[in-house]
Amino acid sequence: SELYDPATGIWTKMDNVNIRREEHTASVLANGKVLVAGGSFNDGYSFWGPLNSSELYDPATGDWTKTGNMNLARIGQTASVLINGKVLVAGGSVYDGYLNSSELYDSATGIWTKTGTMNLERYGHTASVLPNGKVLVAGGYGGYDGYSYWRDLSSSELYDPITGIWTKTGNMNLGRYHHTASVLANGKVLVAGGSFNDGYDHWGPLNSSELYDPATGNWTKMGKMNLARYGHTASVLTNGKVLVAGGTVFNEQGFWEILNSAELYDPSTGLWTKTDNMTAGRYYHRASVLTSGKVLVTGGLHSFSSVELYQ
Repeated sequence: SELYDPATGIWTKMDNVNIRREEHTASVLANGKVLVAGGSFNDGYSFWGPLNSSELYDPATGDWTKTGNMNLARIGQTASVLINGKVLVAGGSVYDGYLNSSELYDSATGIWTKTGTMNLERYGHTASVLPNGKVLVAGGYGGYDGYSYWRDLSSSELYDPITGIWTKTGNMNLGRYHHTASVLANGKVLVAGGSFNDGYDHWGPLNSSELYDPATGNWTKMGKMNLARYGHTASVLTNGKVLVAGGTVFNEQGFWEILNSAELYDPSTGLWTKTDNMTAGRYYHRASVLTSGKVLVTGGLHSFSSVELYQ
């Protein structure tokens, strides 16, 4: 692991995590520590698999310490920090399929406990903490959605931290996975891009976006992005706009193209406009909004060690 200092722009090596992992989650807790959970180990040869382990990073010491194991190993799950400070982990995949289970981490005890089961198995979904404290899970790839098994999902559901129960809410207009979800200043949730997959032979990236209204439980189509993309990032800026960057798409020759383009969503108009390109194409990267309002973009395929700032 390494630490970025926005004041100097310098990265510093920190202690290694106890277990190497990918497709895990990382959550900043109320006490400032960072909880890393699940994901997959991969030795670079023939051994890989899901992990149930979790560990904590302490910024005060720079150390990683092991904490409680999840009840189930899982890859590609979501993790949401609830208003009560607990962390909700939901869905993901294992060796033989996808998960509908969820569990809670209590930072006071370091213990994971099982909580409600989602209505569908999901992988590559999104989870958004709403202003009312509930968690909106949308889309993904997984369970039976009225047509076939193991396809994109248009369904969404809500987790209530008070009852621990999941309830269905409105369906998106399009099924999608590996999309992004952003909670806007007005409390609505913007979902953008991702990939469709009908469970047979048809799949590909999307340029569509839609908006979830917690007051009604309905999804409304919004403007289309200038480019279809999945594996991108979405960052809510201090001015309320949403910056989408990178991802991948089929080009005109029918080959995968890694994107360096970026665009902005304006909640006041519902429209997308192009903005400055990144210096390198990347997907499955990470984007972090700094306290200065700048956006730090790191890594991704195939720009593993490079870093850039949007301002």
